Amino acid sequence: MSTTTAPSPERTEKFDLAIQGMTCASCVRRVEKALERVPGVSRASVNLATGRASVDAARSVVASDLEQAVFSAGYEIAPEQTDLAIEGMTCASCVRRVEKSLLAVPGVASAAVNLATERATVRHQPSASVKDLVAAVEKAGYQAKEVVQAVHVHDHGDKAEEFDRLRRNLILAVVLALPVVVLEMGTHLVPALHDWVMNMLGEQTSRVVQFVLTTVILVGPGRRFFTKGVPALLRGGPDMNSLVAVGTAAAWAYSTVTTFLPALMPEGTRNVYFEAAAVIVALILLGRFLEARAKGRTGEAIKRLVGLQPRTAQILRGNETVEVAVGDVVAGDVVVVRPGDRIPVDGDVIDGSSYVDESMITGEPVPVSKGAGDEVVGGTINKTGSFTFRATKVGADTVLAQIIRMVEQAQGAKLPIQAMVDRVTAWFVPAVMTAALLTFVVWLIFGPDPALSFALVNAVAVLIIACPCAMGLATPTSIMVGTGRAAEMGILFRRGDALQTLRSATIVAFDKTGTMTEGRPRLTDLEVIGEIDEEEILRLSAAVEARSEHPIAAAIVDAAKTLDIGDAAVEDFEAVPGHGARGTVDGRRVEIGADRMMAAAGLSVDQFADVAGRLGNEGKSPLYVAVDGRLQAVLAVSDPIRATTPAGIAALHALGVKVAMITGDNRRTAEAVARQVGVDTVVAEVLPAGKVAALRELSSGSAGVVFVGDGINDAPALAEAGVGIAIGTGTDIAVETADVVLMSGDLRNVANAIAVSRATLKNIQQNLFWAFAYNVALIPVAAGALFPLYGVLLSPIFAAGAMALSSVFVVTNALRLRGMKPRLSNLSMR
Repeated sequence: MSTTTAPSPERTEKFDLAIQGMTCASCVRRVEKALERVPGVSRASVNLATGRASVDAARSVVASDLEQAVFSAGYEIAPEQTDLAIEGMTCASCVRRVEKSLLAVPGVASAAVNLATERATVRHQPSASVKDLVAAVEKAGYQAKEVVQAVHVHDHGDKAEEFDRLRRNLILAVVLALPVVVLEMGTHLVPALHDWVMNMLGEQTSRVVQFVLTTVILVGPGRRFFTKGVPALLRGGPDMNSLVAVGTAAAWAYSTVTTFLPALMPEGTRNVYFEAAAVIVALILLGRFLEARAKGRTGEAIKRLVGLQPRTAQILRGNETVEVAVGDVVAGDVVVVRPGDRIPVDGDVIDGSSYVDESMITGEPVPVSKGAGDEVVGGTINKTGSFTFRATKVGADTVLAQIIRMVEQAQGAKLPIQAMVDRVTAWFVPAVMTAALLTFVVWLIFGPDPALSFALVNAVAVLIIACPCAMGLATPTSIMVGTGRAAEMGILFRRGDALQTLRSATIVAFDKTGTMTEGRPRLTDLEVIGEIDEEEILRLSAAVEARSEHPIAAAIVDAAKTLDIGDAAVEDFEAVPGHGARGTVDGRRVEIGADRMMAAAGLSVDQFADVAGRLGNEGKSPLYVAVDGRLQAVLAVSDPIRATTPAGIAALHALGVKVAMITGDNRRTAEAVARQVGVDTVVAEVLPAGKVAALRELSSGSAGVVFVGDGINDAPALAEAGVGIAIGTGTDIAVETADVVLMSGDLRNVANAIAVSRATLKNIQQNLFWAFAYNVALIPVAAGALFPLYGVLLSPIFAAGAMALSSVFVVTNALRLRGMKPRLSNLSMR
């Protein structure tokens, strides 16, 4: 009989691409569809606000496949920037040789080499790997290695350059459009100006001047619309640029024929609309300029976080202190920190002591005492003392870098609500093109004289006013600002969909130990029976618990250290989640844990019933110790309630949210804590799997159940909950499993997280309403729906102004989230 083994699924890779050329929601959908068509791509998500695409693909997919897909859709991959340290250069000819070798690598856009700093800055496509760049330098006869930045930050140089170019184009367009408006519109509005133009220039000369100025505008500042819009139109995928290109080109072409070949136009239709084409370009550039300036402020949170890390560090080299760039610090280096310094990387203090302001991580304004053995975090500020520490995490592994990465991921996320927008925008632009064509035909056939003029003006107005930019920006800009503001409060959304789900929270369930309590329990009681004395029981218990990660175990170990009881080696250690721990100490089998662990071992705890009852009523957790299969002692541990827990729970109640506690502790202890803090529902004496079952029971009839925890045994519940919130001071496993991370243990931030979610979703809904209502209401007006009743038509110029303002409104509305205040505290990342 033969057996077959199912092939293991192919490993996947994540690609993060910066896309250039996207201007509206239809662009987003087009890029996503192009990427998803690449064989091996399982998911592609594009964010218009950040201009980035996140792609999950099989290992067989290479970056060039994705680049080609984006290029075929009419867009470009923004080049990445890599810094290389070059060794062996001695003169300017060396510089040129290195530059030529780098430029010869396929995919490299530019290479600049500096002889003084011995650095090369290379801008390249993702398909040109760092390995390729290093190989090219080595082939030219030099040595190279990548300079890894301590904190990864996307290059904003292109955006700054584009912003400057946009400003120059706007100024030029306005300067050239003003004379056109004066010559055409001014002569209609001011009779004296009309007489002056007719006498000084004449109608034909005036039109020729308008033609020249408008042509310069379209070829110069307005060229961007044609270079992107026409190819998109020819590919059958028109975008916002296509609408502007077709509209302005139609107005310009009609006016040009009227100016130079008037005989071809029917009598009564020989009007020119140069001012419409010129002003449309100027107004849309103005809208894009204001939008770009506002969007630049959406990334303020990331910029502030990046600014927390110093550029240099003081490193011990032998007996000397050397200043090096933060990017050159490696794990194991000994770093010197002086009073007032910002700590450069994460590490462990090895000598000296001080107080460190960790408010950027925890939100707590009170500096924390640091001494030998304590951890320090990069970006925090040393206060009065001086100390040295050994670097343990550098570069992208530091806490600050991880925070930035989480914020970037959340800002680039696509919420479920965006799916509806994507479906609409997929057909929106083609529908607008069809509506414009239909408008032209209807007015040409049924419109009053001059029908051709009416048909052109209304069709152009439909094309211009229907730009879906506001639709595409409605969701991502709010997400960027909302998650950035949350990060400043110490709330990190690891998964974007949690931002939408959290607003519907109806029940928040908390783990007790380390979440509602400080997680630093103290041993308060120890009663023994039998032949083993208290010190020996404590020594044996501490030996086993020293291997456990549970906070209660730490209390027993700390008590043994306080009494200066000697250490003991443990063998065959085993942690039993939700029960306790066991191991062999000095040849004796020791078991320590809750009553259910004793029951599993066949031991009765009835003789301690009265003592356990008293301890539970006092809010203490009774634990039992068995040695070699015999019950020997009961001990009690008390875990102080966090000072902010009652206020945090009160804040949730104020939001209309019920609070539950799910814990493995015995019921009496759990209920004692619940009474003190105002918990509505208590689920006690449950194992990790029981926490999952309890969550399912709580969630029956409601999908809005949130779980807050901090330990390894909370990971299944964090994964099961509608939204899992991890205390950032907890274990890595809990943090990795959670949807949201609170960087401090302040439970008031749970209410703040819900408030951020509700405010952000409300903001998104406002944006979407404006974007959709604007188009639904004004497209018929632009098509001339009000003309039969009221004689009202919408000029293409006003259409362009309204279109530009819609995008500016959406971004400006999103920026209001930056002013959102924490509900109960002034927690902030500084």
